[in-house]
Amino acid sequence: MSPIIRKKNIKKALFAQYSLLGYNLAEGILSVFFGSGAGSIALISFGLDSFVESLSTIIVTLRLRKSGKTSFEEEEQHEKRAMKLVGYSFIVLAIYVIFESLRKLLLHEIPEASVPGILIALASILVMSRMAKYRHDLGHELKIDSLVADSKQTQLCVYMSYALLAGIGLNFLFSWWWADPLAGLIIATLAFWEGKKALEGKTCC
Repeated sequence: MSPIIRKKNIKKALFAQYSLLGYNLAEGILSVFFGSGAGSIALISFGLDSFVESLSTIIVTLRLRKSGKTSFEEEEQHEKRAMKLVGYSFIVLAIYVIFESLRKLLLHEIPEASVPGILIALASILVMSRMAKYRHDLGHELKIDSLVADSKQTQLCVYMSYALLAGIGLNFLFSWWWADPLAGLIIATLAFWEGKKALEGKTCC
């Protein structure tokens, strides 16, 4: 790849990262806001996961901005330390969500039906699917493993969106209140897996 094309692709990747960061932050704020109002642990956990995803996105963005400006070894060391922070964040999130989901199941805390939650899940499926593929392809072209790994974390977010949609949708359509905390447990399991892989320095999907 010529230096001119590489520089152009780096700019594309950075724009994608900034766009994803903005979307994740907005998604996190809306999810926690509407989830708290409806008492939906699935929606709250999805929002908290969006904040942790934002941290991962910031780390990869910083790596892209430094591309070619520092030695590869320095970039690798900084990234490994930062990804450990992301990994621990996911695991703490998973523990919290598992505790809250089990508590709601045992105490029969019934969440309200959440139309905004359904819309957030649908939007996430559409947006994240495209963003994951676009950044995955750019990562391979640029040969930047961290961008590829981050795109796979985005793909995992798509799976979380399906779990969220199922949990909130079943509660909305059939009043199956237990589907919401069950979706929370699924999201927590995926978050734990994501954190474990980040600590191992591997991709999550």
